[in-house]
Amino acid sequence: MLAEQRRQIIVDLVGRNDTASVSELAERFETSESTIRRDIDRLEAAGLLVKVHGGAASVDAAVSPAPFVANEPTMAEKRSLNAAEKRAIAAYAASLIEPDDFVFLDAGSTTQIMVELLGEPALCATYVTNSVSNALALAARGVHVIVIGGDLKAGTEAIVGPGAIDALSRYNFSKGFAGANGATREQGFTTPDTSEAMVKMLALQHSASRYVLADASKLGVVTPVTFSAFSDATLVTAGAVDATYSTLPNVVEVTA
Repeated sequence: MLAEQRRQIIVDLVGRNDTASVSELAERFETSESTIRRDIDRLEAAGLLVKVHGGAASVDAAVSPAPFVANEPTMAEKRSLNAAEKRAIAAYAASLIEPDDFVFLDAGSTTQIMVELLGEPALCATYVTNSVSNALALAARGVHVIVIGGDLKAGTEAIVGPGAIDALSRYNFSKGFAGANGATREQGFTTPDTSEAMVKMLALQHSASRYVLADASKLGVVTPVTFSAFSDATLVTAGAVDATYSTLPNVVEVTA
C-alpha cells in the first residue's frame, strides 16, 4: 500500500471514530508505530487531524468542549449507575492495599464497594475516611478506622468543612483513593461541590500514592471544581474507555 493511500485511510478511520491510537493503526496496517507517528505528523501539518498523546483525534473531536455537568447525584443514584464497572475498579483498588498502609478512603459509591472487597492483607491496614457509611462498614469488618470530624453533607454522605480540612492537614497517607465526577486532561479531576473538592485535594496532596476512581462515563466530563491535575494521580477506570485516555501512562483500565 502506498503511503498516501494509508494516510487517507487513517483520516477516514479517525473521522468515523473521532480517535485512533498509534498501536491500533500500526496493527491495522501491519507497519511500525514510528511510521504511523510520521503519518500523523504529516496529516496534522495538513490540518486533516489533530495529534494527541498516543494517537490522533479528528479536528471536530479535538475542538469540541467537554460536556459540563453541574449537578451532584445522590448516593442512592450513584449506587445504581455502572455497577459492574465500579466493582471492577473497586476490586483493583482494594488489591493495592498492603498491611502496613495508612490509607485515605474518600466518600463515594466505588469506595463503598472497595470496603466490601478488601482482602485479608488489606484488613490489617489503617483507614482514615470522611464517610460515615464507609467508617461503619470498615468497623464491621474489624478494621482500624479513623473518622475525620466536620459537617455532614447528607446527599453524598461526606464529611466536609473546616473541621475536616484541619484534621486532614495533620495526616500523611501511604495511599489515597478519591472518587471523581469528571475527568479531562485539560481540567483534571473535578467534582461539583467546593467543600468536597477541598477534602479530596488535601487528602491526595498528603498521599504518597494517589488514585482517582472513575468509570468511563466520567471521562471527558467537566464539573465545577478541580481537585487534582490529571497527571498528578493514577486514574483507575473501566467501561468504554476512549483511546485518548486508555493510552495515557497514568491510566489503569480494568475489565468489568
